[in-house]
Amino acid sequence: MASSALSVIDWSKPSLWISLASIAFNPTAWNIVAQNEYHNKTITRLFGGSTKAGCYFLAIMIFSFGILRDSLYQRALDDQPRQALLPEPFDTLVPAALFIVGQTFVVTSTWALGITGTFLGDYFGILMDHRVEGFPFNVLRDPMYVGSTMCFAAGALWYERPAGLIITFYVYVVYLIALRFEGPFTDMIYSTRNAAKAAGKKEL
Repeated sequence: MASSALSVIDWSKPSLWISLASIAFNPTAWNIVAQNEYHNKTITRLFGGSTKAGCYFLAIMIFSFGILRDSLYQRALDDQPRQALLPEPFDTLVPAALFIVGQTFVVTSTWALGITGTFLGDYFGILMDHRVEGFPFNVLRDPMYVGSTMCFAAGALWYERPAGLIITFYVYVVYLIALRFEGPFTDMIYSTRNAAKAAGKKEL
């Protein structure tokens, strides 16, 4: 399956490489920006010391670049050769199911975390009181990344573009790498908060 998909990819299309670059840019850039914010409060200072305004600004940027990434992915698919990947009726049922489940994970994650919880508010010092343990976090540790990857796969299967499957695998790898940095750093932020709370209680 993998060798078959690779054989029909048109590597000469600039749209393919632009899509790959945009996919790598998003999690890389936002992790760098957020970690800088935690240490230097750059965005917070730009908004006169308002952490919430800074976080909402970053949320708009992340959301906007996410839409751009998706449009670049669609353009890359349009420029690639088409080849049947699944027999009927699975050629429509499987991608539709993947998209619905993937979007459910993304939307419910955002609903459970809220805007600041979703868009790196903890790097601004806007911390949640308790870890979110309801759906979808009781099913997956990183439902937003999983849901996003499922949507990429859905697009590849729906439009019958083998290149989309390769891009989806690339998305999966990029997200895994991002999580190796994002997860431990987020854990450190909350551990520091909890240690400070514990120290404050001892002083009382």
